Amino acid sequence: MKRFRMVLLWLLGIIALLIVALFAYFALSPRIGGNPTGERLARIQASPNYKDGKFQNVVETNMDMPVTVMAKVMYEMLRGGDAREPKDTLPTVAMDLAAWKAVPDSSFAVAWFGHSSLFIKMGGTTFLIDPVFGERASTFSFAGPKRFNYTEHMRVDLLPAVDVVLLSHDHYDHLDHETMLQLKDKRFVAPLGVGAHLELWGVPASAITERDWWESVDLGSVKLTLAPSRHFSGRGMTNRFSTLWGSWVMEANGKKVYFGADSGYSPTFKEVGERFGPIDLALLECGAYNERWANIHMMPEETAQAALDVKARVLMPVHWGKFSLALHSWTEPIERLSAKAKELGLPLLTPRIGAIVVDADLSRSENWWVGLR
Repeated sequence: MKRFRMVLLWLLGIIALLIVALFAYFALSPRIGGNPTGERLARIQASPNYKDGKFQNVVETNMDMPVTVMAKVMYEMLRGGDAREPKDTLPTVAMDLAAWKAVPDSSFAVAWFGHSSLFIKMGGTTFLIDPVFGERASTFSFAGPKRFNYTEHMRVDLLPAVDVVLLSHDHYDHLDHETMLQLKDKRFVAPLGVGAHLELWGVPASAITERDWWESVDLGSVKLTLAPSRHFSGRGMTNRFSTLWGSWVMEANGKKVYFGADSGYSPTFKEVGERFGPIDLALLECGAYNERWANIHMMPEETAQAALDVKARVLMPVHWGKFSLALHSWTEPIERLSAKAKELGLPLLTPRIGAIVVDADLSRSENWWVGLR
């Protein structure tokens, strides 16, 4: 009995140390980011979308998950499953610097780097959107979802000149500490509060522009408007809903691109269509979904409907093809969306990762995932 008590005390001591280490990590690690203070916090508190000490979604969005269900999901994630990650290396396209430079100011171009990382050129201005070029989309640099194998992963030093870094929210698969450190000399545009992370990482406050929902910013010939999305925010243990999240409408020279970012299906899509439609290209999430969290991540069939709602001429799916963040196979999102888009007669753009597509040219589509394990 005495030996049992000693072993038990030893185990309890280890658990206590691990808990202390975890709290210390979240309190001290720069990877977690910062919390809004001062004038930034005052502006947040003055927002009509900030109530009861947190930002609120446009429609009620229940995110409660019973402990038993959460434990089951965690177990299933850790156990892994067939085809959640590709066994083959995904064939990507190297950045063509000359082709990017040659895009006319009257046109727009997009290059997708997997998940929701995008390069968009409009009105002669180059936007880098939600760049995550690190190895993991995770709280930790040594554990968590690891990127799939590509023939070539994009890096900051491989990019053409970046004019603006455009961010949608502060989750790890959209705001990467490692990548931000390499971009801290750029101009940033983000939802309210996200600048707190950027400042902690060395970006000057003068280089950060923050917006609330339906607010705009003009950058030369390009107009950006932050629209609501149905999601949430937070990088720490206690700061959920402390910074804003959203989607972006980009307008230049009569062309319109909509980056939907992360969102459950929402009435906002129809509102975007009514305010800004038709949209020349809608970049909408299609991946990391599950019936258990459908309020914050659309199912593929809902992605197709959202494209119709925003009056998109062409739909290009993102938020897939780089990280395993749910329980479905890595190709299920694009397979289900392709079937629904065909049923609805919705033009679907599916270029290779890294390929430059000008003016949503559908001839650049490829079923590049077919045949890959």
